[in-house]
Amino acid sequence: MPSQTELLFYLGLDKEVKGITKFCIHPPEWRHSKTIVGGTKKIHLETIKQLAPDLIIANKEENEQTQTEAASHIAPVWVTDIDDLHNACTMILELGAICKTIQKAEQLVLQIQQQFAQLRPIQPMLNTAYFIWNNPLMVAASNTFINAMLLQCGFKNVFENFNRYPEVTAEQIKAAQPQLILLSSEPYPFREKHVHYFQTLVPAALVLQVDGEMFSWYGSRLLKSAPYFQALIQQLQKNR
Repeated sequence: MPSQTELLFYLGLDKEVKGITKFCIHPPEWRHSKTIVGGTKKIHLETIKQLAPDLIIANKEENEQTQTEAASHIAPVWVTDIDDLHNACTMILELGAICKTIQKAEQLVLQIQQQFAQLRPIQPMLNTAYFIWNNPLMVAASNTFINAMLLQCGFKNVFENFNRYPEVTAEQIKAAQPQLILLSSEPYPFREKHVHYFQTLVPAALVLQVDGEMFSWYGSRLLKSAPYFQALIQQLQKNR
């Protein structure tokens, strides 16, 4: 998946990787040098079969179970399920072991852990809503990696009583009274006009557009996440 593809590149597995999804945008050069095997929700099994892989990497959240099961008839499928920083680090180490790049994986995990250990969450916690989709409005709730990253920053998810990625109404948003509304750059590309909409909906809230990759990618991108979060927290502290 996109964040794991970037991780494979970071681990130096250029020759080993044969196919990626159309959503795997990092590194950009792989878009031209690797075979596109479809999207995360609809992989092209025949294309994968022609690549004759030794291993297929899938993700529980991104890939459909039926397609994952079908792919297992082509080659062994390694399915990841990441919902917090600990699981992300474990995944990196396991992938390093599988692909015989364990030393580089261990160095990466150590760097990530050190950076997050230095992260200073905002205090007191900010009641926050994190939006991933528009029309219908959808948020990241509990049991998501995004929610785990919000907590790392000191952002209390106002929709933590919901599961995964629920649809919410304007009335529910108003009732939740978030102090901070974060509009992700992906999977839906929120724009300035959306900032104005939410600002009108909850006038007391601070509405910001944020880099969705920093909150939702759980591979080597985590090296950039902690510094990004710290800069965001500092920006918010200035606004208080």
